[in-house]
Amino acid sequence: MSIFKKIITALRGGASEAGEAIVDANATRIFAQEIRDAENHLTKAKRDLTDIMAKQMQSQRELDRIKRSITEHEGYATSALNQGNEALALEVAEKIATLEAELAEQQQSFDSYDKNAKRLKDLVKNTERQLADYQRQLSMVKTTESVQKATAAITDNFNNSNSKLLNAKQSLERIKAKQQNFDDRLQASDELANENSDKALKDKLAQAGIGEQQASASSVLDRLKSKQG
Repeated sequence: MSIFKKIITALRGGASEAGEAIVDANATRIFAQEIRDAENHLTKAKRDLTDIMAKQMQSQRELDRIKRSITEHEGYATSALNQGNEALALEVAEKIATLEAELAEQQQSFDSYDKNAKRLKDLVKNTERQLADYQRQLSMVKTTESVQKATAAITDNFNNSNSKLLNAKQSLERIKAKQQNFDDRLQASDELANENSDKALKDKLAQAGIGEQQASASSVLDRLKSKQG
């Protein structure tokens, strides 16, 4: 193979790979469009089937008409024979023969419509089932695709924001430490204020039994008794 042919082959291979890449990138969209195309064809097939079924019904009515006419003329021929009018009976018999030929031709037409209608009905039913299955598959494919995109986005965001998360954690710890320091200073200030107040001094004296003591019930009773004496 010459160098030129090899280059052409390489370019064709590259074009094929590029085409496959485009198809892969748009696979879900292509699948959805193919389903829509199939639905359009199915709609047209149903219209065609309706036309065939209508012609089948018309053919059936024509068959029934011919059969009634044959039965009617057979009665005429019988009546003519009963009257001994064989010539008239023969003429009616010729009409019956014509009707029977017409009946055979109409029967072939009806059988053709009936056969095609049954075949198309089966095809329509099978296609509807297949399309329903493809619709379910398309829904699952779209859902899976959305989940995968969301997962990829979360993973990328997590990887890209690891340092940001660490910085956020450090900032939170600094805020908590600052708030704890504020609470500690506030508690220390309260304790210091209590220690420097008169109440704190009185509490200490009372604990030591020094200074004014609150009168107990026994002392009050003794005082009352002394007044009575």
